Amino acid sequence: MENKGSDEVEKLKTKFLSAWHNVKYSWALKSKTSFSRNSPVFLLGKCYHFKAEDDDSPEEACCDASNADCVMGNVEAFRRDFASRVWLTYREEFPPLPGSSLTSDCGWGCMLRAGQMMLAQALTLHFLGRDWTWSEALDLQPLDTETWTATAAKRLVASVEASLQSSPGPSNHRSPPPNRALSLGSAEEADAHMKEMYHRSLVQWFGDSPAAQLGLHRLVRLGLTMGKQAGDWYGPAVVAHILKKAVEESMEPGLAGLTAYVSQDCTVYSGDVLDSHRAATSEQTSDQPECSSPLAQSRGVIILIPVRLGGEKTNPDYFDFAKSILSLEYCIGIIGGKPKQACYFVGFQDDSLIYMDPHYCQAFVDVSSSHFPLQSYHCPSPKKMPFSKMDPSCTIGFYSRSAQDYERISKELSKVLQPSAKEKYPAFTLVAGHSRDYDLSSSLSPEKREWPFIRDPHRTVTTAGDFVLL
Repeated sequence: MENKGSDEVEKLKTKFLSAWHNVKYSWALKSKTSFSRNSPVFLLGKCYHFKAEDDDSPEEACCDASNADCVMGNVEAFRRDFASRVWLTYREEFPPLPGSSLTSDCGWGCMLRAGQMMLAQALTLHFLGRDWTWSEALDLQPLDTETWTATAAKRLVASVEASLQSSPGPSNHRSPPPNRALSLGSAEEADAHMKEMYHRSLVQWFGDSPAAQLGLHRLVRLGLTMGKQAGDWYGPAVVAHILKKAVEESMEPGLAGLTAYVSQDCTVYSGDVLDSHRAATSEQTSDQPECSSPLAQSRGVIILIPVRLGGEKTNPDYFDFAKSILSLEYCIGIIGGKPKQACYFVGFQDDSLIYMDPHYCQAFVDVSSSHFPLQSYHCPSPKKMPFSKMDPSCTIGFYSRSAQDYERISKELSKVLQPSAKEKYPAFTLVAGHSRDYDLSSSLSPEKREWPFIRDPHRTVTTAGDFVLL
């Protein structure tokens, strides 16, 4: 009886903590991000200049992406581009996660959300291309600061009461595949309509329900096979492997032409990547939507590279390397962050990283409806962080559309990876052939082959590179 009573107390504590996190992360401080008008801004391979030719204003300008009055130089183009990236954040009141009674990821799921955002960018390149932007990107409303009012207090009480009641059962619906293109007046309209369907379907794949192939429920279930549970610590390397499994084991026909590769011990084996391209081609299914012909016929590989850019802190010698990586058009960003907070890095200006923040709790959205709102999946406001605050443990992502594309990518990366006078060792290496040709880890278990990035579940010592996600 004592054990039963203790379990009930633990469940009550868990539900109350979850309810408190739902409220704690339900508001975001609305702060404007300062950008220099005299320095270029890089966003996932695109470069923007904020200074107009006749602009003689001071060097520093507060160019919040939600500020409609800031329209000088390429500011509006930057705002549209940034707001078009898919934004995945904490959610609440979704069906219970596998192996737990949790109905929210507030306080612990930020690295998984960052990984989802990087994967969403890869899918955007695969289906829509880097030049695609959302037609409603500039119409997004800014994130207003919520104050502790009677409304917020009522929300806390309602959240606690709801968490103490029986949890809703998991949803059985499946996200529908991309719809067929409708008959439109012109080829241009048809193309825009088709891309909007892909945009909506892409977001559906990340829905917070057990049926979503790339949703949080799916990632948590895959994490269970690695000894991770809902509410546990997830590092950037562990998330890379979870994403790889999610893509490879997806039952969604629209994802059949995509696969993923995770490097071993900071080494990318080109032969394995090229094999992944060929394997993806051979896995083409007849169930893919007909409207996908020009876009989904390309068989792409998502390349994920867990790295460590220093000891306890990021080595300043790697700052220029990170800038070079984020300047590449096929880069899909970096997942990492700073101690206690995971972030999705998408660009930089001068010595500051530009990132998308998952630490914002939003309400559950049922993506099974045909016209679910998309606004909460796009962020109107970028954030910046000094390179010096970046945690050294991170995962770098690239997207390669074809074997020919990878040949070009490998040549360009080889130049970027040339050690400079500052860097004694490259962050990762590219080698010809297959990993089996080198047989450096044949005696190791699958878990140990990714050392030092995948942590032993039985190990209790926390290293300086580990994130404590609050």
